[in-house]
Amino acid sequence: MVAKSGQIRIGIGGWTFAPWRGVFYPEKLTQAKELSYAASKLTSIEINGTFYGSQKPESFRKWAGEVPEDFVFSLKGPRFATNRRVLAEAGDSVNRFYDSGVLELGDKLGPVLWQFAPTKKFDEADFGKFLELLPAELDGRKLRHVVEVRHDSFCVPAFIALLRQFKTPVVFSEHATYPAIADVTGDFVYLRLQKGEDSIKTAYPPKALDAWAKRFQTWADGGEPTDLPRVDDAKVKKQPRDVFAYVIHEAKVRAPHGAMALIERVT
Repeated sequence: MVAKSGQIRIGIGGWTFAPWRGVFYPEKLTQAKELSYAASKLTSIEINGTFYGSQKPESFRKWAGEVPEDFVFSLKGPRFATNRRVLAEAGDSVNRFYDSGVLELGDKLGPVLWQFAPTKKFDEADFGKFLELLPAELDGRKLRHVVEVRHDSFCVPAFIALLRQFKTPVVFSEHATYPAIADVTGDFVYLRLQKGEDSIKTAYPPKALDAWAKRFQTWADGGEPTDLPRVDDAKVKKQPRDVFAYVIHEAKVRAPHGAMALIERVT
């Protein structure tokens, strides 16, 4: 039976952040229990540490064991793969990342986010070579990839066409300076909401949360929101899509409450 709607997963970036103590985490909660507590309130977490260095297989196993069955992590791919002049030469870094034990997350492994520097400009041939390096599956497990680009040169139809060729989504970044690209280019949607404010208990005011929840449901049901910027006006096939959304603003003290408020609206 074909699902009528994709799954909507909402969370935050990481789970270790001292200012969350007493705001999100109970004061007396031990640090060792922070992940399991966060996972009981959220439906996904984006792991940032994998961007800066390799983790150990036992770490991935441990994290997988501390979260509910239906919880999913997204991981940032290593900067050594994306922060380079020639992306076509990133193969060794990509392979080392997957050899580090990522698959130990099992069914809790979600998308891998490949994040590019704001100075990285679009080069169609080289970016295509990078996408070729990303494995579609490993040890029989299907892998999901998403790219986050942060230079306006990517806001061209050729970039969207390239992503559709590889069935790779682009992050929708809600950010003051990064380009906002809402084009659907794969079988899931990935958002990073970075305009939250810590002066608001839920990071975003209720009307903004309502609007985002409605957009998430539209994507999950197979449609496309009409109020977000797209590069290409081409219609895409209507099909259920999973949605991954992370509340990640600079100070991020209220990010967990923003994520929880969104979860309430889509469940």
